[in-house]
Amino acid sequence: MTETNLSDIDEMIVHEKMMTALEHQTEAWAEGVADGIEPEIIADAAFVTVMRETIKMFGEDATEAILDDLKQRMLTGEFSPERLVQ
Repeated sequence: MTETNLSDIDEMIVHEKMMTALEHQTEAWAEGVADGIEPEIIADAAFVTVMRETIKMFGEDATEAILDDLKQRMLTGEFSPERLVQ
């Protein structure tokens, strides 16, 4: 296999993992709403969890850089509900 093929395979694996992770997150969100938890509370809890885990993995400076990148991605509409993830 060529390096390009391995890169393509790696990219496909990461994409599949992302899609599975998004499915898990969507299911957890729906379960929380079904249990009567307001979406704002679920969102806040998700952010708290993400921040704690990201800081634990990468440290505060790297997490700040990730947040800066996320802000730019948000401003370009990447997370818009109308945008479809392929």
